[in-house]
Amino acid sequence: MKTRMIIVAAPSGAGKSSFVEKLAQENPRLKDIITYTTRAMRKGESEGNPYHYITVEDFEKKISENFFVEWAKVHTKFYGTSYQSLESAWAEGRTAIMDIDIQGVATFKAKYPDAKTIFILPPSIDELRRRIEKRDGGIPHDIEVRMANAEKEIQEASKFDFCIINDQFDQSYAEFKKIVEELLG
Repeated sequence: MKTRMIIVAAPSGAGKSSFVEKLAQENPRLKDIITYTTRAMRKGESEGNPYHYITVEDFEKKISENFFVEWAKVHTKFYGTSYQSLESAWAEGRTAIMDIDIQGVATFKAKYPDAKTIFILPPSIDELRRRIEKRDGGIPHDIEVRMANAEKEIQEASKFDFCIINDQFDQSYAEFKKIVEELLG
């Protein structure tokens, strides 16, 4: 049977969202699962791209309604994945692909043991810091929290089915694409 779910995790700034968005646009067999968040939109983002943006109150209400497969507080904001988004992908005969925080991976694997996991590693912690600062247009107020979390998250990489070091985007993306295409069969 083809893979129903591919989970991509990485420290913030390692490139997981870029990989998933690009491949989901190129491959119609994949459905990029849009997660919910309470964080503010960044420049160039909009509702549904790359998240559904909701208030903390709405998020907490959805938690109480068992709306999420999993949810987590990441850094200082909430993120969660709805059951409905997965079910609609499968109803369309597509494989769900998503980038989620490392905290959520164990929950997904417990509920969907057939899910395949890919971890994206930065070439170094220094390069990761540089990417976050460049992406966010300066040093984010929570940079030290993110860097401490990244070091912990990188320790989890060996638990994943596949690991890719994102040092050269095009080369790393090609490796990512090849793994996903093999999983799709």
